[in-house]
Amino acid sequence: MSATPFPKKSLGQHWLTDSDSLDAMVLAAGVGAADTVLEIGPGLGSLTGKLVERASRVVAVEFDPTLAATLPSRVAASNLQVVQSDILRFDLTDLPECYKVVANIPYYLTSNLLRTLSESANPPERVAILVQKEVAERVAAPAGAMSLLSVTAQFYWHVSLGRIVKADRFTPQPRVDSQILCLQRRAKPLYPDIEPKLFFRLAKAGFSERRKTLRNSLSGGLHLDKPTAEAVLKAAGLDDRLRAQNLTLDQWHALYGACRSAAVL
Repeated sequence: MSATPFPKKSLGQHWLTDSDSLDAMVLAAGVGAADTVLEIGPGLGSLTGKLVERASRVVAVEFDPTLAATLPSRVAASNLQVVQSDILRFDLTDLPECYKVVANIPYYLTSNLLRTLSESANPPERVAILVQKEVAERVAAPAGAMSLLSVTAQFYWHVSLGRIVKADRFTPQPRVDSQILCLQRRAKPLYPDIEPKLFFRLAKAGFSERRKTLRNSLSGGLHLDKPTAEAVLKAAGLDDRLRAQNLTLDQWHALYGACRSAAVL
């Protein structure tokens, strides 16, 4: 086996070899003998080794060409398939339905990856990813601390938080702790009457100016005059002094309905 590659800062690589933390990730995803698992950024294969012991098939997508080339020699398993690719360009429809995702991902990838998994024509059944603790908390945030990221995630998934992994468990050591973010795909759409593209156009408008009230942010984001913005908020039963982070998903749903009825979406 070749020498251990040095982590690349440009790719956000931090090796995790703590066995308890790796086991917690596998457990959080509920990986079983019949499962196909997608691992993103397997790196040196510490997590990969755990997954091939539990799953029927592991598809490891690695962006780093050197790591992708050496992973089969680090984890010799007949049920391992290594793909050298950018996960944001990987075709998820190549995987069987109800696959699972388990990964220790670079922090910078979190938002785009969640969007990709959520909007895919073939989304995973369960996801357990290790992300920056602050980001995990933001994804799982309740009304009052919501963001576009939490609205997006909770629209598609049941979201929960798993084990906290301290920074000193990684090499090199990141500046912050990490946490397992657990996502369970909703069995049916949360709101069957919603057109997702229009719903998220509304949500993006609402969060476009976080420090402003919904009346002002919707007015700017949807190009509405102030009286119209006030009218749709009133029709949705919402105080126009609220800010986007204060709304529950049910309130976003009501606002969507009001905007559709007023033909402003």
